[in-house]
Amino acid sequence: MDEQTRKLLEECCVGCKMAVESFGQVKEYVKDTRFRELIDEQIAKHQKLEDEAVSLLKNSGIEPKPPGIMASAMSWFTTEIKLAFNSDNLQIARLLIDGCTMGIKTLGEKVNQYDKADKKATDLADRIIRTEESLLKELKDFL
Repeated sequence: MDEQTRKLLEECCVGCKMAVESFGQVKEYVKDTRFRELIDEQIAKHQKLEDEAVSLLKNSGIEPKPPGIMASAMSWFTTEIKLAFNSDNLQIARLLIDGCTMGIKTLGEKVNQYDKADKKATDLADRIIRTEESLLKELKDFL
């Protein structure tokens, strides 16, 4: 596997893993049944996408890297602080929208940066971006 493909797939793995962690973190604060179902659906979708990226890496003999400890810790801490003061649907939707936007921006930049990555990797990254864009639309109902 070439370096650009590896790096793009690693970014896909990290982004999906952080999304799943974030969904799990906010889920305990969600009281609305419809919102909770949306989060459960997104956990499943992101885990499936992550599994696909992991599989592509492992098939090439590469072990996926976990998210950076500092990035994960800062994300968790920031979310906990914000939810400690306000954990209504509006605040949770805002946090998830911020996460989606960051994911779209980061992965979009990586797709452009690693423009020599193979088609499977770029297709997966594009599907993740489309998943995030779709979630943004659904989250607007909770603003």
